[in-house]
Amino acid sequence: MQRGSDRLSVHRDDEMKHELQGMLKSGHPTRTEEWHDPEPTAEDDPEVMNGPVTPGRGPSSLETLRLELARNLTRGTFPATPREVARALRGGHAPDALVDRVEGLPHETRYGTVQELAEALTGPDAPGS
Repeated sequence: MQRGSDRLSVHRDDEMKHELQGMLKSGHPTRTEEWHDPEPTAEDDPEVMNGPVTPGRGPSSLETLRLELARNLTRGTFPATPREVARALRGGHAPDALVDRVEGLPHETRYGTVQELAEALTGPDAPGS
């Protein structure tokens, strides 16, 4: 006799195993209603599945960097120096590579927006470039 706090009965557990069996064997969703399936990624989605976004070069580099900064910072962060921004990024659990690049910016400069900060990180005078 099994004792414990099971939420489901043995019959419901077997029913759920039967529902999942087709999907596990086929490797793709087996439902006929599309609204059950997760939405596929779009072509213009940022590439964050390959790891954190870090400053780099290229036409979309500014956009992806700005998105990553905006995910980890709030409006109340600005205006701020690189040291203050780095502290806020650490508080938001941002990737270390991003925090290191922000700390490499000139300490006396104040940034008013995420856009200004992203431009400084991707510009010709960016740290590490």
